This record gives sequence, structure tokens and C-alpha cells, in this order.
Amino acid sequence: MSETPDYVDSQATWNRLIERVGGQDWPVATLYVVATPIGNLGDLGLRAWQALARCDVIAAEDTRASRPLLDAWGVATPLMAAHRHNEASAAESIVARLAQGQRVGLISDAGAPAVSDPGARIVRAVREAGYGVVAVPGASAVIAALMASGATSDENPAFVFAGFMPPKATARQKWLAGWCAIAAPIVMFESPHRLDAAIRDLVKVCGPDRLLTLARELTKRFEQVVTRPLGEVAAWLAEDAHRSQGEFVLIVHQAPAEPEAQAIGAETLKLLDALLESLSVRDAARVAAKVSGLPRDVLYAQALLRAQAL
Repeated sequence: MSETPDYVDSQATWNRLIERVGGQDWPVATLYVVATPIGNLGDLGLRAWQALARCDVIAAEDTRASRPLLDAWGVATPLMAAHRHNEASAAESIVARLAQGQRVGLISDAGAPAVSDPGARIVRAVREAGYGVVAVPGASAVIAALMASGATSDENPAFVFAGFMPPKATARQKWLAGWCAIAAPIVMFESPHRLDAAIRDLVKVCGPDRLLTLARELTKRFEQVVTRPLGEVAAWLAEDAHRSQGEFVLIVHQAPAEPEAQAIGAETLKLLDALLESLSVRDAARVAAKVSGLPRDVLYAQALLRAQAL
């Protein structure tokens, strides 16, 4: 393993970058919507740091959670609360400050404000009042998970962000059935105490062969990103209690294209039908794959269609 290079001019480089970023345009009477780290202190961008330092006040989802981050970066800007329970009144206060020519920052506890976090109502109010809004991008759990999963490609870059699953089983299964029918990877959040139930419902809705990426504790010390068939995920989690701890991003990979029956072959279809008389869809697909040499996921999709038609 190579040693870390000793950049003797690192301070000079840092100073030069600060000067260049600081010399950019920083309009007043503007709301700066700033993404903050999702776990790693080093992921605050240089422009984000400079924006927060220049603001007259920072509207934060949780002032107690945000202050340690700002202190670490030497940002002494005062904080005000702006969360889902006071967003309307916070928006009024922010618009009043903008009317005085102030710069106001908007941050959430982690990641991008107004994206599965409070803030959108404030952004709308500011725009409706005629003031500027500048987005300062940065860390995102959604994008980080997609980057590490391989679930998309440049040929097919589509994905859907669905947010948090409903907490109740019936509502969750209905919700999953709608989202997972979309022909794209589905990105969602889940808390550790509901993870096992969510996995069980995903298997019911999507079948055991659909691929799932679990991204745990992204950017933190114990970050873990794995991709498994849904039918294997529960056993993988059970192997180590630590695997169910932390914050999760789940990516349900796009289902294989619905197979053409003709492409599978008449003999294999007959075999599938015979197997389905006494075996589950999963086992029928597994046996047919061994006999025919065709991909198991393709045969699973066809077996599921044929079982539903019985």
C-alpha cells in the first residue's frame, strides 16, 4: 500500500481555493439552501462552508444537531429553528429578514433540505415573495447509495426516490406494490427497527429473486453496501446483529424484463407448468434453471406469470 503523499503546498492550495470561492458572487436578500454531510464531517463542501459563514442567520431543522457541525467548521452564524412543526412561521420570519437585505441559510440535520426533509414550504414562500433562492449542493444519501450500488447505468439512468415506507404492514405492502411496479430502480429509506418487517413485505411483493441493495451508515466508519436477492437478505442480516443497526437506504433493483414465452422454449414451459403443480414459484424456477441452463430470474418471472394464471 502506498504512503499518503506529503503535499507541502496544501495550505497554499487551501488558501487559494478559499480566495477563489470567496471572490464569487454572494447576493444579499437571498435564501441559501445548503446540503450538509450525511455522516462524514469532511463532506461539507467549500462553497457550502463559505455560504453558511456569510449568512446573517441559518434556519436549521434541529439547532442542537447542527451546532456541532458549524462549530467544527468555525461557523459562528446564529441559528433559528425551521422544522416541520413551525415551517409556516419560520417562512414568514425568513421572508422578513430577506426584506431587510439579509442572507439566510437553510439546512436540515443531514443531506439536502427540502428533499425528504423540511424546507420546501420555506423555499416556495421565499420564491412567491420575489426573493432569490440559491441551492448549494452536496452530500445526498440517495445519490451515494446509487453510486455504490450499480443499480443504474449510463444507458438506463432512470431511478425513482420513494422516501420512507409506511409503518403499517397493509399500507406498506400496497405502497410497495405501486412503487416496485415501476420499470426503474426504487430508492427508499427505512429505520432499523422496521427493517425486518420491510424485508418480509418486499419478498411478498417482489419475489425472492429481485435484487436489493442495502446501504447502511453511508459515509460513516461502519459503512456497508451489499446487494443480495431479496430471498437471501433476512438470513444475511441475521448472521450479524450489527448489520441491522444504523440508518438504511434500500434500492430495489429494476425487475428483469418480462420474458417472451417463445424465447424460453416450449419444453421448458411444459417443465415449468409441471413443477408448479407441486412446487413454489421460487423452487420451480430454480429446478427449471438447472435443467435448461436459462437464467433463474428470467424463469422466475415466467413462472410467476404462469402461477398467477392458474
